[in-house]
Amino acid sequence: MAVLHPVVNQISEFDVDQQKLKNTKMEDEVLKSGVASGRVQKMTALIVDDNRVNQTIHHRLLQNLGIENQVVGNGKEAIDVHCSGKNFDLILMDLDMPVMNGIEATRKLRAMGIQSTIAGVSSRSLTDNIQEFIEAGLDDFQEKPLTIAKLVSILRKVQNHNN
Repeated sequence: MAVLHPVVNQISEFDVDQQKLKNTKMEDEVLKSGVASGRVQKMTALIVDDNRVNQTIHHRLLQNLGIENQVVGNGKEAIDVHCSGKNFDLILMDLDMPVMNGIEATRKLRAMGIQSTIAGVSSRSLTDNIQEFIEAGLDDFQEKPLTIAKLVSILRKVQNHNN
């Protein structure tokens, strides 16, 4: 993940280049595994995160793997999107968000009968919060930053869920 330098609050070109190199190597592995090849059905994803940097990173990771995705900024917006009739194979759900957090949103989505694979993502690793998040109805949990390797793990669960 690109690093925001606190002094200037900017991402350095070196950091971006290093991440691109890592992502390229991982994308090659993903393609070899078949997750992102034509052998896999077309997937859709919803990114639920209030942080614009995370939204962009997750959007691009999914987009680079050929996964059509939409971004919303909080749990309530995720509920609203589903109420409008949209469905997704995968939902990447942040834990801490304003308006409605990931735990509450996950509970509501499951109560609505949403069967999508929901993967919780968070930079916090407090066991109590993660356990509550999982119990709300998650299929997977990954600690941020989300990487290609972590995403491949999630996508395999989506494939297994859909088969």
